[in-house]
Amino acid sequence: MNIKPLGTTEIKCPSIIYGTSYLGNLYRELSWEEKISLMREWFRVSDGTVMIDSAGKYGAGLALEVIGKGLAELGVKPEEISISNKLGWYRVPLENDEPTFEPGAWANLENDAVQKISYEGILECWQQGCELLGGTFRPEVVSVHDPDEYLDAATDATDRKKRLDDILGAYKALFELKEKGEVKAVGIGSKDWLVIKELYGQVKFDWVMFANKFTIYHHPKAIVDFVKQLGEDGVGVINSAIFNAGFLTGGEYFDYRVVSPENQEDKHLFEWREKFFSVCGKFGVSPGDACLKFALSAPQIQAVALNPSKPKRMANNKALLEKDFPKEFWTELKAEGIIEQDYPYL
Repeated sequence: MNIKPLGTTEIKCPSIIYGTSYLGNLYRELSWEEKISLMREWFRVSDGTVMIDSAGKYGAGLALEVIGKGLAELGVKPEEISISNKLGWYRVPLENDEPTFEPGAWANLENDAVQKISYEGILECWQQGCELLGGTFRPEVVSVHDPDEYLDAATDATDRKKRLDDILGAYKALFELKEKGEVKAVGIGSKDWLVIKELYGQVKFDWVMFANKFTIYHHPKAIVDFVKQLGEDGVGVINSAIFNAGFLTGGEYFDYRVVSPENQEDKHLFEWREKFFSVCGKFGVSPGDACLKFALSAPQIQAVALNPSKPKRMANNKALLEKDFPKEFWTELKAEGIIEQDYPYL
């Protein structure tokens, strides 16, 4: 697995970064044995440093606890793993039947979480995250979790300005942690790439993560050009949610909502997918494999963040990195309108 510095930082970044929401009981509760087998596979399929992406929001801190305990059980040394922690959610006691954040998304949690995005709040989240990891392992990579959602919740222009100030205050605190040597890289992840662009005008991130917005389905020239600018500026670029919430590989969710071929507004999605599957079938290419290869096709993109719930998928993804598809495959995808005609990297 190719390992390069993350942007201009000293972080060793492999081509695949592993997500950890399943360790926090996303949708269902995995057994301890299942969680450990996932973590063990990270190291089995990696050629060097493993990098994972977690958050205090994942199971109200449960994922971070599992990571700390699991790495200790596996005998992993701190230098063998790089941990990214997305900050902004703080664990609190559970006082209802289920958590108040993202109801229905998390299974059998014993805690709740509240949002804390501000200069002081983000430092509280940082400290709690370190404690949940158990002390031996600490995050080297940090960011503010879902700043686009925080801004979208604004009630008016004045409230949005306040929320933007909260985010900028949080980043001030994170860059101070970097100056003190507590962390090595500060970045941003967002499902709205325009929020990344807006904040990049005020904060010089070490890395950015796009979610849902640089996929084989969605890659407009404006985003391609912005990614090129980031690369020229020395900013590391990570691609995530590359299957548009699973729809591109046959799922019923598209960008976190259920879609239906019976819905007139969704018909174009199913027509697109039918053509995509047809071309994949013609060349004997798995749709998921095509999504992954496309997600890494722009030279500025250093890594993809994947969240496999089954260990066997990880070995396939690693092998895919060294595999090339026929040029004719990409040419036909362009001819069918699956890939934009002016996309420059395939």
